Formats: sequence, C-alpha cells, structure tokens
Amino acid sequence: MELTTVIVLVVLGVVLLYAIMLYNQLVSVKHAVSQAWSNIDVLLRQRHDELPKLVEACRRYMQHEAQTLERVIAARGAVASARAESDVKGVGRAETALRAGLGQLFALAENYPDLKASESFQHLQERITGLENGIADRRELYNAAVNINNVRIEQFPEVLLARLFAFKPATLLQFSDEEKADVDIRSLFS
Repeated sequence: MELTTVIVLVVLGVVLLYAIMLYNQLVSVKHAVSQAWSNIDVLLRQRHDELPKLVEACRRYMQHEAQTLERVIAARGAVASARAESDVKGVGRAETALRAGLGQLFALAENYPDLKASESFQHLQERITGLENGIADRRELYNAAVNINNVRIEQFPEVLLARLFAFKPATLLQFSDEEKADVDIRSLFS
C-alpha cells in the first residue's frame, strides 16, 4: 500500500470517528431536552391533580367568587390539553392564565378568614405553591437544555449532521409579560 493511500484512509477514519462523536453528542443533547420536559410534565400533572381539591375547598367558603374559580378550572383544562399535545407554546400561554387565576384565588382568600384558617386550604395552598416553585426551577433547566440543543444544531460542523439527520430546534417554555407583572391586589378587591 502506498503512503498516500494510508494517509487518506487515516484521515477518513478520523473524520468518520469525529462525525460519530458529534452525532452522539447531538443525540444526547436532544434527549436532555426531552428529559427536562418530562420533569416539568410530572410537576404539571401533580399540580393538575391538586387543583380540583383546592377549588373544592374554596368553593365551600367563596360562593360569591364563582368567576375566579371557573377561571382556574378553565386554565387547568387548557394546561392539560396543551401538555397532552406536547404544545410547549400552548403550555406557556395556559400557564400564564392559570398562574393569574391562582394569584387571584389566593388574594381573594384573604377576605375569607374561615377559609384561610382551614387546614385543608392551608395544606393545598402550600402544596401548590411548592409545585409552582418546582415548575419554575424545572422551566429554567428545560430552557437551558433547549438553548444548548438549539445552539449545537446551528454550530458548524454540527449543523451539517443536524440537517442530514433532521435534528429540529426545540421551543423555549415562556410565559407572557402578564405572568411576570406585579399583581394589582386592589383591583382584585374592587
């Protein structure tokens, strides 16, 4: 065998090994996004299961606040629907509505001393608040994984393999500006 042939075969072997390594890294990053979403989904499901209990506890005391309770129930359904369809943008929109409804519900609960004193309500409020905090933490991890995925599939030389094997960018889980704004407590009591 000629020296040129050996050099070409060695270079091709190195390029092939490098391509395999890049492909495996892209697969790993893609699965990190899926895993991060699964972690959020678990918390969303747990909160989904707790919300009817909270609404029922509130319903006994807050008979005049039916609109707020209905808003929470409708938003819960929208989150479940978007989650079932793996619609990340839809989850973000529905989460915004749900969090706004829960904020109103917890603020209105201040007007009902018997409700606030209820051990069931206190437990559910703490549980849902804990789940909310967990969702926020997991959302941060999910968005970091999405960012890594999206950057990697756009960088050279990964972009060549990403296009060849149809790696797709993932969608960030974002909440609207309404979600990030301060709650106007006075308007809730008007």
